[in-house]
Amino acid sequence: MNNPITTLASEMPSNHSMSLQESVNHTLQQYIAKLDGQAPSNLYELVLAEVEKPLLEMVLKLTNNNQSKAAIALGLSRGTLRKKMAIYDLN
Repeated sequence: MNNPITTLASEMPSNHSMSLQESVNHTLQQYIAKLDGQAPSNLYELVLAEVEKPLLEMVLKLTNNNQSKAAIALGLSRGTLRKKMAIYDLN
């Protein structure tokens, strides 16, 4: 089952250079529009889950899976990073 936010993000025009904030705003507006008047539910958790996992994956890759360096780059404690890695099965 595809996630609506991920699907909408892939539909964004690729020829326009948007800031991260603009990109998120654009995607959220499209997501809410596709709800066709229905109130969103758990939007905060949905957005966090969609953003947090790829962010962790990217930073871990950039640091060659060095958790101490990744935690510093993310502004997290190493323990918090490890908890989040467990949540998203990134061990």
